[in-house]
Amino acid sequence: MSDEAVPILDVRGEICPYPMLRTNRELDEVRPGVPVLDVVTDHPPALSTIPPEAMKRGYGCEIEETADGEWRIRIFKAE
Repeated sequence: MSDEAVPILDVRGEICPYPMLRTNRELDEVRPGVPVLDVVTDHPPALSTIPPEAMKRGYGCEIEETADGEWRIRIFKAE
């Protein structure tokens, strides 16, 4: 899937627990079964809360620092 087609959930400016809660809602209600979702955050604790919740739902995760203090968490269907 090309990056242009990947949906993005931007939670920059939000603090815990909201990035995790919004990601869970996106995966469970807004886009259930989505193959790939990028979550953009500037809140470091989200890097340790979002991946375990995504993994509980059968997803894998990759974290990339895209700018100083900003990350992209790519959530993808684990095979």
